[in-house]
Amino acid sequence: MRTLFWLLALFALAVGVSLAFGDNNGYVLIALPPWRAELSLNFFVVILALGFVLSYFLLRFLFHTLRLPQAVRAYRARKRREKALSALQDAMLQLYEGRYGHALKSAARTYAAGEAQALSALLAARAAHFLRDEQREREWLERAAEHDAEAPAARQMTEAELHLEARRFEAALASLNAMQEKGRRQIAALRLALRAHRELGHWEDVLRVTRQLEKAHGLTPEGAAPLKLRAHQEALRARAGDAPALAAYWQAVPARERYVPQLAATAARVLIAAGDGPLAQRVIESQLEEAWDSELAELYADCQGGDMVARIARAEKWLVKQPQDARLLLALGRLCRTQQLWGKAQSYFEASLAVKQSQDAYAELASLFTQLDRHEEANQAYRSAAALCIRPSLSA
Repeated sequence: MRTLFWLLALFALAVGVSLAFGDNNGYVLIALPPWRAELSLNFFVVILALGFVLSYFLLRFLFHTLRLPQAVRAYRARKRREKALSALQDAMLQLYEGRYGHALKSAARTYAAGEAQALSALLAARAAHFLRDEQREREWLERAAEHDAEAPAARQMTEAELHLEARRFEAALASLNAMQEKGRRQIAALRLALRAHRELGHWEDVLRVTRQLEKAHGLTPEGAAPLKLRAHQEALRARAGDAPALAAYWQAVPARERYVPQLAATAARVLIAAGDGPLAQRVIESQLEEAWDSELAELYADCQGGDMVARIARAEKWLVKQPQDARLLLALGRLCRTQQLWGKAQSYFEASLAVKQSQDAYAELASLFTQLDRHEEANQAYRSAAALCIRPSLSA
């Protein structure tokens, strides 16, 4: 259709020209003494048009001739750039294919060509790292640092990743801290920092970074919960023996993180070992009000100090709801023995054994019988405990 329109336009132009100049009797007189020339107007117009076209093409030829050296330089530069970018593409592909030696050479060619030097240096550093060539890895990272204006965050992230993979955790944190000082807190950087802090045992930093990741949706609540639990447990163990520090830390734990049975058990154990039985008792009671846990119920008997009678009464209220909990029955037996309620202690120990036989319950019963000078029954309880110890070995 376009060709047809151009043909119609050309025919229309031809008709217009023939109508305009067909009956034209005009002439042009050119006088240049002593010469004189007379031309028809139509011929003059044709000469003028041809002269314009010839001048146009002559000027274009001169212009392109003068620009030829610059065009050649641009062509060569374009070819070099295409070759360098092709080498960069090859380097990335070879790196993912595991051909690290070839990737290093391709990245080096791109860097030497002066194209994407920051990226090519980082690719070369990664390839050298996988080749276990620490010297060349360091050299390429230094070259990447020389082009920090292009990709500073990429260099710091690459450094941190390579340090982590080489188990240089302090160096990895130094790179990540440099990123944070510049206001960059990407989720990927936080994940790397979390790994480094875990390996170094910086549990309070693990807790801080985990919360940041959870807030930024870099971790699901289900994925963050085990990390926060471990961080709290290790932080409590680090304060073992220091009752005031343990109490202060426990009070600072948010409620949504505090009500976890494993954490409450750890807190209760370290508080009991530090001599703060009343706080351990409150920790256990609060957790058991939220959710039942047999391990915590058994720890309840180890809390020293406080009103023992009130503690027995609370445990017996729990027993109404958990009548078949062997550990709770064992704890009640221990509490009653501490209070010198010998008959109740015996009945609770025997009830615990009726629900589930355990070495602890037999040992407690044997100790009670020994304390009451019932040596034959004590010996029988000890033999039963020993039999439970031997039975798993024989099964294995």
